[in-house]
Amino acid sequence: MSKIAVVTDSNSGITQDDAKELGLYVLPMPFTIGEEDYFEGINLTQEGFYEKLKDGEDIMTSQPSPDAVTRLWDDLLADHDEVVHIPMSSGLSGSCQTALMLAEDYDGRVEVVNNQRISVTQRQSCIDALRLASGGSSAAAIKSVLEEDKFNSSIYIMLDTLFYLKKGGRITPAAAALGTLLRLKPVLQIQGEKLDAFAKARTTSQGKNIMIEAIRNDMEKRFGGADPSICNLQIAYTYDLDAAESFKAEVEAALPGFKIHMDPLSLSVACHIGPGALAVACTKKLKY
Repeated sequence: MSKIAVVTDSNSGITQDDAKELGLYVLPMPFTIGEEDYFEGINLTQEGFYEKLKDGEDIMTSQPSPDAVTRLWDDLLADHDEVVHIPMSSGLSGSCQTALMLAEDYDGRVEVVNNQRISVTQRQSCIDALRLASGGSSAAAIKSVLEEDKFNSSIYIMLDTLFYLKKGGRITPAAAALGTLLRLKPVLQIQGEKLDAFAKARTTSQGKNIMIEAIRNDMEKRFGGADPSICNLQIAYTYDLDAAESFKAEVEAALPGFKIHMDPLSLSVACHIGPGALAVACTKKLKY
């Protein structure tokens, strides 16, 4: 049986400490803030990031350098037979395409998975990869399973503010001003590789209900049932842990029986949507 290393990036929400506990490897996402370079989970914490965001500092996201990627792969291949690399969705970053190109020089020993996941759903892909590897699957077989499964996930995100979408040029100033005036809480969705608008809520409570019903509908109509034996259920958030814990309790009451995993959203996502965001996600369980 091949010895396989599973690699992901910090957009998965997996911290360096989590990675050691799980038995995988995480590439930190790089940022430029002002004129300084930072790496998520290395010299940039969640708390430090939101302080800089609140202070209005210019934050630029990037992708891991080719040298950082290949250096990690080379180190791992010194005592592993193969590497499975699971980056964030190719629809949301160029890091997947870069990794696919770099892997061409590794004679099939590195398999890059393009399964359109991010945050808690990307984390679940890593857990699935580890379980498949422990069951004897090759890197190529793991890639095939995860890519065939890529559309069996769903995410809904409610934003607390439109300021950061406006700042990043993702909506017009006029649309942001109108939304702020009306106190709208936009709900976005990620289905596969695209981040799209889903609904507009007038209140936080309405937005949470919209997300809960949407994720219930997806589980029942797309994935075979809103049942813990069929689906994984996850929650993610930016900055406000108390609000996330409250939302988690509401989801548990609406969808009883699930063991819900909860993580902060990665900083690469947070810099575009700002603090106070809440997300609910599900993935269909793989049969090992």
